[in-house]
Amino acid sequence: MPFESVLTDDVTDVTDVTLRELTKDDAVAIAHAYARNREHLAPWDPARPEEFYTEEWHKERLWAQVLENSTGRALHTVLEADGEIVGRLNLTDIVRGAFQNGHVGYWLDARFTGRGLMTRAIEALAAHARDELGLHRLQAATLPHNEASQAVLTRLRFERIGFAPRYLKIDGRWQDHVLFQRILHD
Repeated sequence: MPFESVLTDDVTDVTDVTLRELTKDDAVAIAHAYARNREHLAPWDPARPEEFYTEEWHKERLWAQVLENSTGRALHTVLEADGEIVGRLNLTDIVRGAFQNGHVGYWLDARFTGRGLMTRAIEALAAHARDELGLHRLQAATLPHNEASQAVLTRLRFERIGFAPRYLKIDGRWQDHVLFQRILHD
């Protein structure tokens, strides 16, 4: 059964936001979301080629993420409001066996920040990861100066577990990250 959760926006009268699994039909809406949020996301994202912001780029590549969902290696989701993609929340690099771990990554449309939506989305994803996927641990990484993202993780009982120098190439350069984890079975 596909994963889906409705995230009520308690702050404003904006239509509810739905967190749901990515589908192959989302390519156009995702391209529009990234193009609309290009400046907003640039400081937090890897450098993107110009083609990344086109419908064609996403139509050619989205199937790989849908396939990862179907094989259990990942859970790629979108946040949707009124038929428009307004964010992504992904659980990737799922490792089974003794680890039972996944990595959490996310972004939210500039128009929807500050409402607690991503907090509710990650909480729904964490419950699904624990109850349906049987994961024991979630891990996330943020840039040291991304205080908003760190506040979301802290509210959700993620604990800081370390500092990784030059961890990811973000905005065109290797940047340090703060590492967080949440144990799901305590």
